[in-house]
Amino acid sequence: MLVSDFHYDLPVELIAQHPPAQRGSSRMLVLNRATGALRDDLFANLPQLLQPGDLLVLNDSRVLPARLFAARAGAHTQRRSPQPSGLIEVLLTEQIEAQIETQPETQPSGPAAYPAENLWRALVRPARKVRPGDTLLFFDRSPEASSDQPLLTAEVLAAGPFGERTLRFAPLPDFHAALARIGHMPLPPYIHRNQSSQPDSEEDRARYQTVYSHPPGSAAAPTAGLHFTPEVLAALRARGVQIATLTLHVGLGTFQPVRVSRLADIRLHAERYTLPAATADALNRALAEGRRIVAAGTTTTRALEHIAQQAHIAQQAPGAPSMTVSSGAPGERSLLAGVESGAPGERSLLAGVESGAPGERSLLAGVESSWVGSNGPQRPPLHLEPHSGSTSIFLAPGHRFRIVGGLLTNFHLPKSTLLMLVAAFAGDVACAPCLADTPLVAPVEPDRAAPGLHTILAAYAHAIRLRYRFFSYGDCMLLL
Repeated sequence: MLVSDFHYDLPVELIAQHPPAQRGSSRMLVLNRATGALRDDLFANLPQLLQPGDLLVLNDSRVLPARLFAARAGAHTQRRSPQPSGLIEVLLTEQIEAQIETQPETQPSGPAAYPAENLWRALVRPARKVRPGDTLLFFDRSPEASSDQPLLTAEVLAAGPFGERTLRFAPLPDFHAALARIGHMPLPPYIHRNQSSQPDSEEDRARYQTVYSHPPGSAAAPTAGLHFTPEVLAALRARGVQIATLTLHVGLGTFQPVRVSRLADIRLHAERYTLPAATADALNRALAEGRRIVAAGTTTTRALEHIAQQAHIAQQAPGAPSMTVSSGAPGERSLLAGVESGAPGERSLLAGVESGAPGERSLLAGVESSWVGSNGPQRPPLHLEPHSGSTSIFLAPGHRFRIVGGLLTNFHLPKSTLLMLVAAFAGDVACAPCLADTPLVAPVEPDRAAPGLHTILAAYAHAIRLRYRFFSYGDCMLLL
């Protein structure tokens, strides 16, 4: 399949530049995957469209004010000017958890460990001006600033492709407080703001964040969650819908543009996730009882399907225990023979599966394969244990969804991996009944359209005709 197969033409005026005046007042296009039927509705009616007993899973990651503007040490620039020359835009994409050891020139003997809090992966622009060894200075450029000293200082440790850099920030008592003071909300480029010279609006600070966000760590919002209000969440609970949360910190794996022409060549960056104990328990009970699991957003979907696929591979791995995988202590290496996928961001040799970063142990126990919505005989359902890990899973048409049976999502950019995920879900209409031993990814015949692609492009054409609002601040879809 080609990336160009996922192109569609979108009038620029349909790209939402601001959220709706009232949170939760968005329109919602409802798609019946089995029939392809479309219905125009409102997000406020979501509680009536879900069923008592459904399990709704949300991504509770909180967006960091991750966009910064820096000057290079030694470069001539008017640092406190509203529009200084030579500004470097820096987008923090991921905090690096593991400590690194380095040998500074001032300490020729013995390694020096640096606190993990101050190590970050980032995108910089213009990248050609930022090289390893450079020092970036981050000033408080607001009119109220009382000091000419930089609030943050970072050394560039390494350079990667497409503007990727590794930064080490100088230690300070409260890094996140400094970030909150001078950072900007990482709005996507299609939302037009002049952040280099203007502070964020109160609207962007509040509305580019879900009402249930908690652990900070995302470089973009899990946008399907932006529609929820406390009132809608209460109505869902009153309806009998169970609500659970997991955390996937949104980074390059979600929003990095596709730079290859074939889907087979797409490789995603790894993103960190956590499955809490309460959510693992809720998932286990829903799977065992055959209740529908609805994911709010593509990030939630990727985390859930990654967990399910690890479980399936654990079961199928040669020499693996038939039922139980010992959980052990976090930080130990996985004991799943033949399932390691190498460094974060590298693709596994096992189709469609990433097992996370080296040094992380899989904490999936009591694994058996099952298919959501199966009507015939099936094996005992998955049994998931709470754990943390990372995933670079890419969900493309032909993927068989093992956990997710419903999806709430925004409208996505043409030729994006998120649009490919939604097409994959739209095409998995039968949830593979009675096919517990089929491949993780069903082959797609070269002369056939990918399952779900036509359905989704038709739905998007309908949304364009009816003037739905697109992308992060736009309207949403519900696929059931």
